[in-house]
Amino acid sequence: MSALARNNVNVHGNPAGRPMVFAHGFGCDQNMWRYVWPAFADDFRIVLFDHVGAGGSDVAAFQPDRYASLRGYADDVVEIARELDLRDIVFVGHSVSAMVGVLAATAEPDRFGSLVLIGPSPRYSDDDDYVGGFTEEDIEGLLDSMDDNYLGWSSAMAPVIMGNEDRPELGEELTNSFCRTDPEIARQFAHVTFMSDNREDLAHVQVPALVLQCSEDSIAPDEVGAYVHRMIARGTFRKLAATGHCPQMSHPEELVAAIRDYLKVIDDVN
Repeated sequence: MSALARNNVNVHGNPAGRPMVFAHGFGCDQNMWRYVWPAFADDFRIVLFDHVGAGGSDVAAFQPDRYASLRGYADDVVEIARELDLRDIVFVGHSVSAMVGVLAATAEPDRFGSLVLIGPSPRYSDDDDYVGGFTEEDIEGLLDSMDDNYLGWSSAMAPVIMGNEDRPELGEELTNSFCRTDPEIARQFAHVTFMSDNREDLAHVQVPALVLQCSEDSIAPDEVGAYVHRMIARGTFRKLAATGHCPQMSHPEELVAAIRDYLKVIDDVN
């Protein structure tokens, strides 16, 4: 099956522009970028897609073995890039898709020009001196709760992930997005996400990368963003005033400005 059909790929913007690929996080779909991508459409060729199991993707294309690790999702990104013949990609990855972008860019570095990693986390649980933000018991409890009652878990967790308690409509939208995701696929994706350890992969990133750290992020705390920045050779770090884990929804203007500023610096250097 074509990756373009499987992953519900939609292309917008300037056909002659540099490609900018947006990859959504767990429980979301490409619609979550609707406040961000239009700001780049005049200059970039915008590529939006859904991970298998989310949005308008082909749920029947889900293969448990292929998606038993994040590399399966990275392979999808590479296949999309090949089918559209994309080069010099600006890859914008949110949350777990930040690591998907890292894996895709290390698999085929010639296709990627730079990475924008929003709220990245290579490992969610603490390990010796590494601070991931969760204990192993936290992760096990989270996954057990999801397995027992996915809809109930979604209603409880989505507002926590979103943050911005003064704007409950944001948490409601994320809850609804979680509930639209195929629950069986979502449960496996959650296990893959929260049990993954991609720390060693960061050292293999050859392209420039912007690490965007949100304030008061309950999923990827400050220590994680600092770690990712430290481990990527050509990394740039920026702390956002945006609170919560989903700035593309809660603070899109600041996110757009941060990406623009970074790309201008990269262009000036090149």
